[in-house]
Amino acid sequence: MFLPKGHYKESPGFTNLEYGLMAEWLGKSRVASEAVNCAAPDTGNMEVLAKYGNDAQKAEWLKPLMDGKIRSAFLMTEPQVASSDARNIELEITRDGSDYVLNGQKWWSSGAGDPRCKIYIVMGKSDAKNKDPYKQQSVILVPAGAKGITIHRMLSVYGYDDAPHGHGHISFNNVRVPATNLVLGEGRGFEIIQGRLGPGRIHHAMRTIGCSERALEWMLMRINDPKKTPFGKQLREHGVILEWVAKSRLEIDAARLVVLNAAIKMDEEGAKGALKEIAQAKVLVPQMALTVIDRAVQSFGGAGVSQDTPLANMWAQIRTLRLADGPDEVHLQQMGRNENRRGKAVTAKINAQKAKTDELLKKYNVSLTQLGSNIQKSRI
Repeated sequence: MFLPKGHYKESPGFTNLEYGLMAEWLGKSRVASEAVNCAAPDTGNMEVLAKYGNDAQKAEWLKPLMDGKIRSAFLMTEPQVASSDARNIELEITRDGSDYVLNGQKWWSSGAGDPRCKIYIVMGKSDAKNKDPYKQQSVILVPAGAKGITIHRMLSVYGYDDAPHGHGHISFNNVRVPATNLVLGEGRGFEIIQGRLGPGRIHHAMRTIGCSERALEWMLMRINDPKKTPFGKQLREHGVILEWVAKSRLEIDAARLVVLNAAIKMDEEGAKGALKEIAQAKVLVPQMALTVIDRAVQSFGGAGVSQDTPLANMWAQIRTLRLADGPDEVHLQQMGRNENRRGKAVTAKINAQKAKTDELLKKYNVSLTQLGSNIQKSRI
């Protein structure tokens, strides 16, 4: 359902806006997205294959993924470098005859722990000598059972093991795959990954709106529980609690509009044309959700941080989104840089308006102070 109409021949016919509304409902459940085959990282991986894969790659990997027969993993981040700058990625992809040989390691390999995972989408460095740092990387398809792959461990998320999905720490030791597994071509890694991460960010944001709604529902249940009466009153009768409810309602509804605005822009101009709007949603929505979930946790007291409610796990999962698909700070820096580019034009516009005003004042031989005084007298 996440492949938008007009952009993919494999699309079932929904727009990004329509999927955004559906994804909110999916986000209320831990299992709903997988049940309808719209779970990360498969969504982004299917989009890579649909957008950039050739016919053979689609037949071998995209079709079984879309049929829900297999699952996949996405391998980009590395433990030894600052992967928020993907130019730092070191995993080597070296051509050797009709094959490519991979050496290096990855972690936060989303989906690698699932026993149904059959294919890894891997980003690595294929041409370290290229003068253009954005042309050094490539993306290649690696069968999960390829010789030389070692899964060292599954990483926990704030103590949760996130089974069966899992985030693996994986090493590649002379892993050999056919050259036909390369996606799009050598040096096209950045192009592919940017095409993948944009939709992935907005899909996370869509689902997170639903998660926020669920947290608010749990809080409403708690504050209306007649058995919970601190200081002789129900929680809803304490003034600060209703303020939390009101703020949560405002924040969720405002964030939803940001998400749906990004979805509309994607429908009109594609993910590349909606980079600003996607980044806005990516930064704003998880921060909003964490605030709403935290209020719900606080309303439950000790139960809120235990396994007796889903709130603690929800908080842990959403907190990772401030790092996933690029940390908030990277997107804020890029947004700020792009917004600041308007500085010269805005300055010129304001100066032109000021000059025009000064010219008129000079023409009529009146100062701003006099003009204000005259206006005030006319009102009197």
